[in-house]
Amino acid sequence: MAKINENYLKLQAGYLFPEIGRRVSEFVAANPDKKVIKMGIGDVTQPLVPSVVKAFHEGVDEMAKGETFKGYGPEQGYAFLREAIAKNAYQDNGIDISADDIFISDGSKCDTGNIQEIFGHDNKIAICDPVYPVYADTTVMSGKTGNYNSGYYEGIIYMPCTKENGFIPNLPTETPDLIFLCYPNNPMGTVATKEELKKWVDYAAENNSIILYDAAYEAFITEEGIPHSIYEIEGAKEVAIEFRSFSKTAGFTGTRCAFTVVPDELKAFDSSGKSVAVKPFWNRRQSTKFNGVSYPVQKAAAAVYTEEGKKEVTEVIAYYLENARIMKESLTEAGYEVFGGVNAPYIWVKTKNGMSSWDFFDKVLNEANVVGTPGSGFGPAGEGYFRFSAFADRESTMEAMERIKNLK
Repeated sequence: MAKINENYLKLQAGYLFPEIGRRVSEFVAANPDKKVIKMGIGDVTQPLVPSVVKAFHEGVDEMAKGETFKGYGPEQGYAFLREAIAKNAYQDNGIDISADDIFISDGSKCDTGNIQEIFGHDNKIAICDPVYPVYADTTVMSGKTGNYNSGYYEGIIYMPCTKENGFIPNLPTETPDLIFLCYPNNPMGTVATKEELKKWVDYAAENNSIILYDAAYEAFITEEGIPHSIYEIEGAKEVAIEFRSFSKTAGFTGTRCAFTVVPDELKAFDSSGKSVAVKPFWNRRQSTKFNGVSYPVQKAAAAVYTEEGKKEVTEVIAYYLENARIMKESLTEAGYEVFGGVNAPYIWVKTKNGMSSWDFFDKVLNEANVVGTPGSGFGPAGEGYFRFSAFADRESTMEAMERIKNLK
């Protein structure tokens, strides 16, 4: 008798973004004459930059010739891309990360979900609240939780991020084994300073914990002194894994390329208490379950680090950040309390008059024909908040803000 993984039965109400998609589809079907502006999921709208497209074409052309055709590539990623990442994203910024520490993948969503496979089932997981849903849902899928109760899964350590604590979680009183952190933050658009991250690195070192650090939005940091990598913090290589993505940095949401950094210094423990290097386990997982990102995509990703590629990508990021500025100013003028939007492409908005997140979603959709994301979908502490994405085109961004300002 084939038995199902009953951990999936614990999951609540479907994944957040498909639920948004369902509601929007129903609205569009009932109102075919309405122009709906989507500012919900964090999907980009600007095309791949010319340098990336040129390299992509070159990679495809190489696949059409016998002498340059590529079959299976290295599961860890081609050396040319790993070396370009190590130099440009780390070494040129004074961070000692080698190409061998870098593992190319098809997305940080996959990596942050898959990483738990290499750690034991009895690990205690800590996540922020609100949080990117993948962290919580994959913890449930992996069997590390009890049942769902009043917005929380038994067995997960939730770390509230509120206006009162500046949307930076306090160090947990119950000691976790694995700690998910994301900065710049999704969904709240906030950042952590070096001093704040140092507290977490020291905490992890003291408690033999490992930080799973999602830095998918680091390219949007504009303010001086805000760390782009957790490895800017002394001691982080001994306690942290970092995830980065080309999705938002270079518009690869439909192209798929990302990477995970696992330093040699990072250790976990076996059941006898003996320390064990983590990198070989991630390498084995990827080598067994993943055949690597396609060669043309990796060639396209490497073009991001050329002189022209850097310039072009920076211009696109500036475009989205200008959207964020327009949104933040417009929503503030409309009387909303607004957070984020400076070092991140997300705007975190407090709803008015105690309105619930999903009621505000329905109001904005039905009356302004604009789609955002209800804060409660990211966790109970997100109730009463709403997330807007800055990834729409400029004309749609301005039109959406005018519609929302006219809401009664």
